[in-house]
Amino acid sequence: MPSLKDLKNRIGSVKNTRKITKAMQMVAAAKLRRAQDAAVAARPYAERMNDVMAGLAASVGGSDSAPRLLAGTGSRQIHLLVVMTSERGLCGGFNSSIVRQARTRINELLAKGKTVKILTVGKKGREQLRRDYGTHFVGHVDMSEVKRVGYDNAVTIARDILARFDAGEFDVATLYYNRFQSVISQIPTEMQVIPAHFEGEATASAGYEYEPSEEAILADLLPRGLATQVFAALLENAASEQGARMSAMDSATRNAGDMINRLTIQYNRSRQAAITKELIEIISGAEAL
Repeated sequence: MPSLKDLKNRIGSVKNTRKITKAMQMVAAAKLRRAQDAAVAARPYAERMNDVMAGLAASVGGSDSAPRLLAGTGSRQIHLLVVMTSERGLCGGFNSSIVRQARTRINELLAKGKTVKILTVGKKGREQLRRDYGTHFVGHVDMSEVKRVGYDNAVTIARDILARFDAGEFDVATLYYNRFQSVISQIPTEMQVIPAHFEGEATASAGYEYEPSEEAILADLLPRGLATQVFAALLENAASEQGARMSAMDSATRNAGDMINRLTIQYNRSRQAAITKELIEIISGAEAL
């Protein structure tokens, strides 16, 4: 049974931990507002860009002049997985949920005899995947020095992906990230970006005539669209990370409070037992005299 001093030290230690988790919760809450506003503001632009390109892609169809980013290489043998996670931990299951989805897809592709290449954005995803899939890594994007995600960061990542595609390093590229829904809910998302894939009914180009040709416009828009998709994913991830961290630190703070209460009760009981024992010894000694 721990001594009174041990219990007192442990209570003090848990109280210090609670101060840290509470401070981290408040910081995450402050950052969440800004990150959430940025992610929500970017959605309409990304969706509209997607609609325009979807309409153009529907018009171009399977023509021989379709841009390579839309038509693809004609093969789906080599897959590039761009796994976006955070640089820091202490954010609950935020990173694990992304890695879990990527890991499931990797295993499926390998089971089918496909070639898998992994490009990580953020240290935590790299750490979790390196043990089992280290031989599949082809690159890493360090975001540790980035205080606030900007479009330039997305352009850098998009250019890296495009350069690898132009060099013939892969056939299909897919982004993995968390889409922000609420503080307690972040949705692991898988998005194919090369060849360009558009969901929903494409009607944006109906009734329009384009100059230059739709193929030429698409050839210019698709790289921009990739950068926009990467930027939107980074913003969604940033908001999801802060929401997950805020929720995790709130739970940690409450758990620390519960532990302090239990340790305090145990300390008081042990102290009461020690005092009672001393009184019994004093009374017994007095009676012996």
